Amino acid sequence: MSKRIYLSSPTMHDLEMKYIQEAFDTNWVAPLGKNVDEFENEMASFIGVSHAAALISGTAALHLALKLCNVQPGDLVFCSDLTFSATVNPVSYEGGVQVFIDSERETWNMDPRALERAFEKFPKPKAVIVANLYGIPALLEEIKEICDHYSVPLIEDAAESLGATYRGKQTGTFGKYAALSFNGNKIITTSGGGMFLADDEDAVKKVRFWATQARDPAPHYQHSEIGYNYRMSNIVAGIGRGQLVYLNEHIQRKKQIYETYKQAFKDLPISMNPYSKESEPNFWLSCLLIDKDCPVTPTQIREALEKENIESRPIWKPMHLQPVFQGHEFVSTDAATDVGADVFERGLCLASDVKITGEEIERVIDIVKGCFK
Repeated sequence: MSKRIYLSSPTMHDLEMKYIQEAFDTNWVAPLGKNVDEFENEMASFIGVSHAAALISGTAALHLALKLCNVQPGDLVFCSDLTFSATVNPVSYEGGVQVFIDSERETWNMDPRALERAFEKFPKPKAVIVANLYGIPALLEEIKEICDHYSVPLIEDAAESLGATYRGKQTGTFGKYAALSFNGNKIITTSGGGMFLADDEDAVKKVRFWATQARDPAPHYQHSEIGYNYRMSNIVAGIGRGQLVYLNEHIQRKKQIYETYKQAFKDLPISMNPYSKESEPNFWLSCLLIDKDCPVTPTQIREALEKENIESRPIWKPMHLQPVFQGHEFVSTDAATDVGADVFERGLCLASDVKITGEEIERVIDIVKGCFK
């Protein structure tokens, strides 16, 4: 078998080791330390928010954002439907109930019209969580305006969209709170890890308090609230500091990959994952969508690629179709529309690794084209 071509694997550089070595040299390998402080400052500066808290995962950041919104058992939270389960699982951690909002065709993200319908049906949710799918910004200004109108906090899941912009603003700045992920497959990685973002200093202080086991400021171990072991380690943060320097370089390579696929498939019954002209995605994953009524299926393409040791993956299965969320409300623009399910059935994520070579991309393209002959 030829060398495996991955969907999106970590791309490491030399700079990361400088910060890791610094942590070893100072014997600061436990949670917190200089790398954590600097990673928070550098990321907040890059995104354009006032404060950040480095955590063990993006999921942890979303969880604590929901706690800040005071989600209680039985409270409704409106969530993007076409996303990974980590976007919505934290609602259940606090006993909340997800209401899933369908996607629109322009970006595959939360449809503002469906969101408006959800507010008409359920006027008092505790929060709205919007995800920026595959590095493509949602129609964030429109969604924010609706949330502001109903005085409901917006939480932005920017786990997949670090470095992407909408109307010139970085994703992660539109919500009252936002979450980033540095999981191994993301555009930059710390192997694991995430970050909570906000302009509210008190909110970030509260997140840091909860994330360090909610230990009260006393000389002995005293706890007045339930806390969590959610803080990032100094070693992990060192990797993040080194990776952040290369973020724009990674984005440019991801964009080249996307454009190469788009050009190669222009004469096939295929389109690439779309984005608004008012946005600049980070192109984290390049995804194809097969035209309706075409006999070729995403499964056929995926299996053909796998035979050649090339990784591809199905589009996220919409949350309202997941067994664990059976019976939850799903709101679309009308009863006959289910955009997310349609994208799931006709879409496929292609190899989008920063390290993929031109020759390897051509192998992917040739195999995909071969499925249509």
